[in-house]
Amino acid sequence: MGFQSCLGGTTLQTLKLAAIPSSSSCSRLVFSLRPLSKSFTYQFLYRHDRPQTQRPPFPLLVRALSASAVQATTPTKKSPDEKVVKPQWKAAIDFKWIRDNKDAVAVNIRNRNSNANLELVLELYEKMLNLQKEVERLRGERNVVANKMKGKLEPSERQKLIEEGKNLKEELLSLEEDLLKLTDDLQQEAQCIPNLTHPDVPIGGEDSSTIRKMVGSRREFSFPVKDHLQLGKELDLFDFDAASEVSGSKFYYLKNEAVMLEMALINWTLSQVMKSGFTPLTTPELVRSSVVEKCGFQPRGENTQVYSIEGGDQCLIGTAEIPVGGIHMDSILSESLLPLKYVAFSHCFRTEAGAAGAATRGLYRVHQFSKVEMFIICQPNESESYLEELIKIEEDLFSSLGLHYKTLDMASGDLGAPAYRKYDIEAWMPGLERFGEISSASNCTDYQSRRLGVRYRPSESSGTTPKKGKSNLAPPQFVHTLNATACAVPRMLVCLLENYQQEDGSVIIPEPLRPFMGGLEVIAPRFR
Repeated sequence: MGFQSCLGGTTLQTLKLAAIPSSSSCSRLVFSLRPLSKSFTYQFLYRHDRPQTQRPPFPLLVRALSASAVQATTPTKKSPDEKVVKPQWKAAIDFKWIRDNKDAVAVNIRNRNSNANLELVLELYEKMLNLQKEVERLRGERNVVANKMKGKLEPSERQKLIEEGKNLKEELLSLEEDLLKLTDDLQQEAQCIPNLTHPDVPIGGEDSSTIRKMVGSRREFSFPVKDHLQLGKELDLFDFDAASEVSGSKFYYLKNEAVMLEMALINWTLSQVMKSGFTPLTTPELVRSSVVEKCGFQPRGENTQVYSIEGGDQCLIGTAEIPVGGIHMDSILSESLLPLKYVAFSHCFRTEAGAAGAATRGLYRVHQFSKVEMFIICQPNESESYLEELIKIEEDLFSSLGLHYKTLDMASGDLGAPAYRKYDIEAWMPGLERFGEISSASNCTDYQSRRLGVRYRPSESSGTTPKKGKSNLAPPQFVHTLNATACAVPRMLVCLLENYQQEDGSVIIPEPLRPFMGGLEVIAPRFR
């Protein structure tokens, strides 16, 4: 339920869940006042082997309009009482490739449990091609008529050509409108197609995921183990009851040493990741809904995770991946600037629709939390090696904190639409008596860049003699993007509190975090 409140003349915009009807086969429940477009990818690898060049730590970037991001229509002025409908953005989809590889695309859709309608996409594509041919035929006839009008003609013959030209113009306008509508429908359907999948990814649901690595072992306790909720209550570290009254369920207050521990985790993580050449960022936490869509964060039925602002075109981010992904939107980057490596701190907001039960209690699944996210933009032939770099950074961080964890190669059915391959890390949580996900790392190849319009221009020339007035520059190519969680604070708090608890009720602070907590070594019970 939405409400408005005025403080000093300022209207506070509020959040509201809205069900958006759609005639498309990919209709969803979304947090928005207008339909969010569907998810799409077409993954295509370009290989350009070359030695990596040195880049400045904070490069200046040349922004340029990407043809893939050109919107379909131009917004027109509306009356104050009329809603403004924004033009639909377009992804750079290679429909011909999809048609030529329809069997492989169909298998991939099935393996990923996607509801994309490939047959409809191919049907719309054929219709579009036929309509384009008809439009071109009419344009040719119109040009022939126009050329005839240039010569000396009898009045009756000129009048006949005028009528013919008028009829051709009207018919052409009608067909062009049909073509525009058909092109938009094709985009909507094709954007449902998920990314291709790495050939080594296990096929099946989450249970088919394979263990890539196991580190450490479960700590043996000589006393009854408490979960983080009991520890937090006894140590006065957080308050769910007050937060529930103020904000609703799945919100919380951190208190006392828990606040210090959150700050320590953030600052320690940033300092460690920056050693690997990542540029630190803080990001906007409200972004345009179109950027959320382009990054592939689409609603999935009733279990959408996206909060949107009622009366506006903005969403609260569920991860810093979204604003970082958009930082170079509609840009052509110089090859010498790649790779671009960012580590971003932000607050994140997720509806956690459908999440309930003992397995998600306490801090494990909440609506708002702090997170440090890594993001890489690179050349296509480098993305697989950078995925290995990201997972190694994550594993080194968690090993430094003494956690017992396993790294999983996630199965096809558990991959989100953007991911070509994804690794999850799950850590042992003694109080919850199970492994819980604390991190993931994904290679999204060119899924996001084709939607965001992020390309780079290879340094090599095209190798051919340029035509008069034409540049000899190599054509721009789409970059690959990768993301990985360096630290999701609430789940790290769960791990640290439950794994480092002592028999007297205290909790030991892992040694790497102590300098970031003013030297504090132990969170001790408060005796009143």
